[in-house]
Amino acid sequence: MSSLASNNLSTSGSRRATWNSRVQEAMTKVPEATFFFWLTKILTTGMGETASDYLAHQFDPMIAVAVTGIVLAIALAMQLSMRRYVAWIYWFAVVMVSVFGTMAADILHIGLGIPYLTSTLFFLTLLALIFLVWYISEKTLSIHSINTRRREMFYWATVLTTFALGTAAGDMTATTMRLGYFVSGVMFGVLMLIPAFAYWKFRLNSIVAFWFAYILTRPLGASFADWMGVAQSRGGLGLGTGSVSLVLLVIIFCLVGYLTVSRKKNV
Repeated sequence: MSSLASNNLSTSGSRRATWNSRVQEAMTKVPEATFFFWLTKILTTGMGETASDYLAHQFDPMIAVAVTGIVLAIALAMQLSMRRYVAWIYWFAVVMVSVFGTMAADILHIGLGIPYLTSTLFFLTLLALIFLVWYISEKTLSIHSINTRRREMFYWATVLTTFALGTAAGDMTATTMRLGYFVSGVMFGVLMLIPAFAYWKFRLNSIVAFWFAYILTRPLGASFADWMGVAQSRGGLGLGTGSVSLVLLVIIFCLVGYLTVSRKKNV
């Protein structure tokens, strides 16, 4: 009898843990960091970089920034109004953050003449302050705990800053340090493997590993996108920023569609 009771308690505890896990997942407003998450994230960084350049050259830069800012506000409002993670709304917000984050970094350099090194240090300091205030306020930086409005606001402030930081850092290595876009992309790709290896081999804290890799996805994707889009005279393939943006956007659309369908099947 005692063995049977023990088994029942074990089964009950297992079911309760499974239920709690499902409730936690349903409440979380951001996706799991799977292979498709990282792939989509890197593609959005590249698309945001080239789309920003394309819009700035096709339209008046001030109008482009204003319109992008309005669309970003709409995307974030949609994301914040949801009670759970919705793939297409989440990634719509990420795409707009990517475009606007690029413009924010470019405004400091092109519009105000601030060197990329200075803007990189500025955004790095700002990111550190956001992390500090977030941790002091919530006692965690885990993406699995994004289930309150305040934590979600911290999350999106962090995401926006990482995009601006990555843009400035990528342009700094490619132009100021004269590494070129392709070499910069390879360098950031190698750097991105560091947290993955440290997590696997040396048990690096999963939250530290996540944000380390997340920050590096921006200059990684942006560097390769710039390499494909910019003219050959600037060290690129000369495919055009508009063409690269369109191709990346189509791929992102397909991936988000897959993520939406696969999530519905697993719920």
